[in-house]
Amino acid sequence: MAVYTYKARDRAGKLIEATMEATSQRDVAAALRDKGLFVAEIKAPGTGVNKDVSELLPKWANVGAKPNTRDVAIFSRQFATVISAGLPVVQSLAILQKQAEKKGLKDALKQVREDVETGLPLSEALAKFPGIFNKLYVYLVRAGEVSGNLDGILERVAAFQEKQQALKGKIRTAMTYPSVVMFIAIAVTWFLLTGIVPQFAGILDQLGGELPLITRVLIAISDFLRYQWYFLIVIFAIVVGSIVFAYRTDKGRHVIDNFLLKAPIVGNLVRKTAVASFSSTFGLLLKSGVNIIESIDITKGTAGNIIVEDVLDETKEAVQRGEQISQTLGKYPNVFPPLVTSMVAIGEETGALDAMLEKVSNFYEREVDEAVDGLTAALEPAMIVFLGVVVGFIVAGMFLPMFSIIGSLSQ
Repeated sequence: MAVYTYKARDRAGKLIEATMEATSQRDVAAALRDKGLFVAEIKAPGTGVNKDVSELLPKWANVGAKPNTRDVAIFSRQFATVISAGLPVVQSLAILQKQAEKKGLKDALKQVREDVETGLPLSEALAKFPGIFNKLYVYLVRAGEVSGNLDGILERVAAFQEKQQALKGKIRTAMTYPSVVMFIAIAVTWFLLTGIVPQFAGILDQLGGELPLITRVLIAISDFLRYQWYFLIVIFAIVVGSIVFAYRTDKGRHVIDNFLLKAPIVGNLVRKTAVASFSSTFGLLLKSGVNIIESIDITKGTAGNIIVEDVLDETKEAVQRGEQISQTLGKYPNVFPPLVTSMVAIGEETGALDAMLEKVSNFYEREVDEAVDGLTAALEPAMIVFLGVVVGFIVAGMFLPMFSIIGSLSQ
């Protein structure tokens, strides 16, 4: 048996440094957990935090500088794996630091490990890197430290991030095909107007005669695109710049986000996505032991829509006054449908709010999937009709005068 040096924290957060005789590091970790202690570091004689146990983990395949949500989810899953295997936090961080191939994450984990070695709680060390570990992540890790269930919390965080990433990925994938069709439609239209129409215009000019209105409009559009196309870029830049500027103001953001929630086609998808995000985030925080006021505040920060944020602000104030969450949500049926309000009310009455929120989240994630499929199905024929109308307009504008001229020549 060897003598191991360890650092651990009790439930009050006090750092304890001592030694223990055991056959392995896992036995030390198990004994400390049985005592209700949170393991920070375990060192065997002649070893340190850089002991090579990296074969326990798969290599990361992501290369780059700045980590994204997927990288953080993979880190969380691997962190939970090594923690549940009995390795101390510091050594786990050292292993994951080696595995990280993105410089931003590698540097962050190095600093986090050094901070934890000096006695700083893991959650506070992670909070120094808000660009990688957001407020939601930090609060959940803090809850894991307090409860002594850090590995379980990290598993939930990883599952949550993977689910959010999958939802965003599905929306992006669904929008890819309509975007490609629209690009091709614009490219074909541009080619016809700037390449084919001018040639017909030259032929018609040589033949003479009065051109129909549709042909004159078509030629005017063609000339504009050939010689004054830069006006389109200026107009596009002004429109985009105005929207971006307006969104940076409180009033402008309210107008834009309110429009997105009520828009005829995308509004339904935006609402369902907001509800799914709210219920999954809020439920995860409550299930992890974060108090309800902090949970609402953190959920507000991840809403992504200022109208939803305003509702959650009002909800937090109502809860502080002793009112129920469902009462405030029920005032905004255009944001939170009656089903959500009813489920939240049942959860509050039964004391199982986190479980009800999980059911709401699962339901609305399926609704988002169906809404995305429906939107895609509606956009495809709309794009085809648009392209057909444009091509039909061009063909009619080019051939109507030709028919008139041929008719006059045959008489």
